[in-house]
Order: sequence, then C-alpha cells, then structure tokens
Amino acid sequence: MVKGLKGLILAGGHGTRLRPLTFTGNKHLLPIANKPMVFYGLEHLRNAGIKDIAVILGPLREGFAELVGNGSSFGVNLTYIEQPIPLGLAHAALISKDFMYGDPFIMYLGDNLLRDGVLPFKRKFEREKLDCVIGVSEAKDPTRFGVVELANGKVVSLVEKPKHPKSNLALVGVYVFGPKIFEAISKIKPSARNELEITEAIQQLINDGGKVGFEKVTGWWKDTGRPEDLLEANQLVLSGLQPQSYDLSLPPDAILTGNVVVGKGTKFSGKVRVLGPVIIGDDCVIGPEVYIGPYTSIGDKSVLDHAEIENSIVMSGVNLQSGKRVTDSLIGSSSVIKNADLSLPRGYKLIIGERSFAQI
Repeated sequence: MVKGLKGLILAGGHGTRLRPLTFTGNKHLLPIANKPMVFYGLEHLRNAGIKDIAVILGPLREGFAELVGNGSSFGVNLTYIEQPIPLGLAHAALISKDFMYGDPFIMYLGDNLLRDGVLPFKRKFEREKLDCVIGVSEAKDPTRFGVVELANGKVVSLVEKPKHPKSNLALVGVYVFGPKIFEAISKIKPSARNELEITEAIQQLINDGGKVGFEKVTGWWKDTGRPEDLLEANQLVLSGLQPQSYDLSLPPDAILTGNVVVGKGTKFSGKVRVLGPVIIGDDCVIGPEVYIGPYTSIGDKSVLDHAEIENSIVMSGVNLQSGKRVTDSLIGSSSVIKNADLSLPRGYKLIIGERSFAQI
C-alpha cells in the first residue's frame, strides 16, 4: 500500500473557449447537473481515500475559495496554490512539489469528468509499484488531446495535440505520479506554446527508465473545454439520474414524467410538463405554460414562465419568459430572456453569459 497519496486538482486557465461564460468567473465552477464541475473531481479523490488535496488556481479565482472552502464539506483538507500565468500542466505539477513532500499523488484536471472516478488508477499504481499511471480513452478526434502510442501493451510515446496522431488513444485528465516526475520535469524545456507539457515530462520519465503504466477508461469520460462539451457532460450525468422520492404539491395540469429531481421550495403553477431526465434546483418558480424537456438542468432561484426548453443548462437566478423553444443552450446566472410576443413558437440556440439580458 502506498502511503501518503495526495491529490492535485488543476483549476487554472482562462477558459477562452467557453466565453462569454468565463469572462466573469472560473470555468471549473460552471455547473453540470446543477453541481460545479470541480466538485466531481473533489468527490472522486475523496472516494479514492485521498484526504490532502491541493488546488491550482490561476488568475480567474474569484469566488472559488468562497464556494469550495477548506474542503471540510467534502471530508478533505484543501490547500490553494497560485499559478498566475498558465505555463502548462507540468508546470502546475512542479509548483506543487513542496506540498507533495515526496509523496505520490493523483493529478486531476478540474474540467474533466469520469463516470467511474479515479480508484482504478490508484489501485494500478499501488499494485504494480509504478512511477506513473496515465488514463487513456479512444477519441474520435485525438488531435485535440495528448495522444498515447502503445507497443506490446506498454507506453512507448506521448505527443501533445499531434497533427498526425499515431493512435486514437487520448490522455484523459487523470494521472498518478511518484516523486520521480519532478526530476523528469526539470529536464524538459517549454514547448512552442511556451508551456511545460505533461506529455513531454512523462516521455522523459520513460526515457529515464521510469515505470509508466496505463489504465483504459471503461466508463464515459468527458473533457468540458467547449460549450457543446458542457451540454454533453450534462447529458451523461443526467442519464444516470436517480428518480427522486419527494412530497411535491403539483397543480392539476402539471405532468412530471421520467427521472426528475426537484429542489426544496420550488413551486409549479398552471400547465407544466417536465420530461426527464431533468434536475430543477431550489426555490424555483415554474409556470404557467412551461415545457422542460430531457437533459435540462435548471439552477436555483430561476423563474420559467411561458417557456419551452430542452437539452440545456440554465444557471442560477435566470428569468426565462421567451415564448419560444430554447434548445442546446447555456444560459449564465442571473440572465433575463424575454419576448414581447409570446405567440410565435420558434427555436433559438443561445450561449448567454452571466448577468446578460436578451430580448428575442
């Protein structure tokens, strides 16, 4: 058994591909099924028995520590480490060296979701006494990721975002490292994009004779770097939604079917139809004349009136009175979407940043 295994969650970066949602906040706090995405990584590490966890934060840190706290609500101890400039994943690992204090650790990219968590990675690392375990998964477009080449069941090469990948095996956002990784990082130089690449560090570890193994992800894995990825992650999590047993007072014309979870204090009025899987937060006002379709999450304190929406993420405090069907959309917190003419049914695709106003 490896003693002192620690955790490292990377929650820096600017989230440029998710703008305007990330203009005012950290992308790792964006909700998936009404839960900030970084919470999934924290829970996975905790469930694997990791108690001491460091979080790497970049320039967009507003509200992060206030929401996540010191880790006590998750049953872990959190330490925050600043990375003012995003200089690469290997750099993020390097600046955590003092925190690790010679212990092995699991590095988890905070914008990745794994159905089955990190326990299989930890077990392989311990069982085979390795210096590193990487997670791999088959990808439709491996050029977006670090790519792994295997030969005879062993890792032989890693390349970051290759134009001509040698395989379709992408690196998922989970790594287990022993202390030798820091020596490997010290030997590499910044890449063309001026970053210390974790792929090059692991390749250096292999070149130095380190023992690097891989764990193939069997459940789903999702990198949430783009708006469409957020929606797909929301679908994947909601697909596993368990039906809620609750005492909910519904008006006569309200129909809730499928797996639907409704938060405390949420009220329905008039003709409402909710077709799961759907999650609705606390203290929402739903109705009249509202349809909420599958794979939709509605944040706390939102108001839906004369609205139709499906396959979308609605964040907290949204007022949606569009009169039109909204699909495949991300709507930032405290946004207002209204329409002067509620009689024209028509579909719109929206990506609305925080505190926005749209009239359609």
